[in-house]
Amino acid sequence: MALISVPFMPQDGTITIEDATGAPISLTVQYEAGDLSIDGFQQDNKTVIPLYDRGTIFGLRKEQDEPVTFSFSAIATDITDATEKTIIDAFNKSGAFASGVSTLGANADVWAVKMTWTGEQTDFGAGADSTITLDYCVAKVAFQEGAPAQFNISGTAYPINGSGISYA
Repeated sequence: MALISVPFMPQDGTITIEDATGAPISLTVQYEAGDLSIDGFQQDNKTVIPLYDRGTIFGLRKEQDEPVTFSFSAIATDITDATEKTIIDAFNKSGAFASGVSTLGANADVWAVKMTWTGEQTDFGAGADSTITLDYCVAKVAFQEGAPAQFNISGTAYPINGSGISYA
């Protein structure tokens, strides 16, 4: 199939955050700026190390899993809520996410969530939309007053046992 000739624009993307309960607690981020940035995609999500023979590189090997980082911003409309889902609650296991299950497992020490970016392409002739899925995300959320106030999210997505970072 040929590449789609229509480039992604901010209005084509959505960000969804969910936990690992049977019917996931899910938040589709509203009023986000369309500025999602993900840095660090590489083959098999592994670091590459050079192999040396007396100072001369003679080969390369994949070594260990390497996380990717991400960031995005969204307009702030609420901080926390026991029933309505908010960005702070999604990344901090509070409010409506307080009873959630980490994507690392029910007994995990670290709260992690799955984050999926979906880029609309079927409207432009593709057979399916594009997705980037980060299964094990841990993030910090910053709040900034302004007109309007906004959240700035920065986080890390970890490849656990060699998986958890995918795109289609």
